[in-house]
Amino acid sequence: MTKRGRALIIGGSISGLFAGLLLHRSGWQAEIFERSGAELAGRGAGIVTHAELRDALRIVGIDPDDDLGVDIEIRRIFDREGKLIAEQPFPQIVTSWDRMFRLLHDAFPATNYHLGKEFLRCEERGDSVTAHFADGSEAEGDLLIGADGIRSTVRAQYLPEAKPLYAGYVAWRGLVPEREISARTHADLFEYFSFCLPEGEQMLGYPVAGPHNELKPGERRYNFVWYRPADEEQKLHRLLTDGSGHTHQGSIPPPLVRAENIRTLRNASARVLAPQFQEMVALTPQPFLQPIYDLESPKIAFDRAAILGDAAFVARPHVGAGVAKAAADAIALVAALEANTEFDAGLQAFERARIGIGKRIIERARHLGAYMQAQFRTEDERRFAERYRTPEAVMRETATMDFLRN
Repeated sequence: MTKRGRALIIGGSISGLFAGLLLHRSGWQAEIFERSGAELAGRGAGIVTHAELRDALRIVGIDPDDDLGVDIEIRRIFDREGKLIAEQPFPQIVTSWDRMFRLLHDAFPATNYHLGKEFLRCEERGDSVTAHFADGSEAEGDLLIGADGIRSTVRAQYLPEAKPLYAGYVAWRGLVPEREISARTHADLFEYFSFCLPEGEQMLGYPVAGPHNELKPGERRYNFVWYRPADEEQKLHRLLTDGSGHTHQGSIPPPLVRAENIRTLRNASARVLAPQFQEMVALTPQPFLQPIYDLESPKIAFDRAAILGDAAFVARPHVGAGVAKAAADAIALVAALEANTEFDAGLQAFERARIGIGKRIIERARHLGAYMQAQFRTEDERRFAERYRTPEAVMRETATMDFLRN
């Protein structure tokens, strides 16, 4: 036992690692329990960094200026014919999920990171909490943190009513090796944050590190995200049904996406996307399907537990705030525990500090994504769809957290 106590962190992804590293540096014995039996890797998603994320990396002892990702200076928009129709300066650093995970994982004590630990439930007894796992094992601590993502088992125990709400559209994602991209498309897209805006849809892309975190030119990858409307009853159901007829809940493993759905995607690409983005779709043998959800928790602190990151709030990806918010949640939790001698007062201070921010990010992301929904549910959604669908608004508002600083 350390001077502050023992923290049980459920979930070994990026939010769990941030929490573990910050608690460890604050004097806690931080233990991470990850459901997967193998090391997490190959998620493939791109990450847009923000000042909040780079500040968090410095706090945990990682230098964000040491090859964090790829520097981008300009945003671009292409029309259906591939013509550049808009451009503006917008300096940012973009990176990959794999690279961020590796930086954090390597900084956390290996002996405190436990694989193959599927959390079932916890019990609070006075001044302690016990976690029960599917393999029959238990772990006792002073604090339990749910950092186990959108389908959080920790949240389900404390807030069974808080469930993901489908937004009315999906994202198709892909990663293309830099060496496979034609010279013209590379010149048009690769060093930029670029968009194509078919009616009611959005395609965007930017460069990220290679499969082994390479950042050298020629060894990187291009990350694209294509948002497309899909009503829940028919289109989403078909997209989540695999070749055996089984319909998956929430998401579907990439290898199980039916070939006919990928063919439909490629045919749509030829009809509505700029040729540069058509090439990216064609070069991706196995696109990854991501249904878009909102999740808003009414509480994030409990007697001996707290939830953070995607376990607490999931915003549509348009703000690009997921990783930065998870890091800021962890910073706020540790700061609140350090500032309050009473344990429950610290957890309540954490909730007051972060629950409003989570709601603001959710609201902003809904506004930005309204025009891609299969249907408008309110007049406000229709109004925001009109406001944020223009090329100028897309370039100005996508993947920025400036609205939180105003």
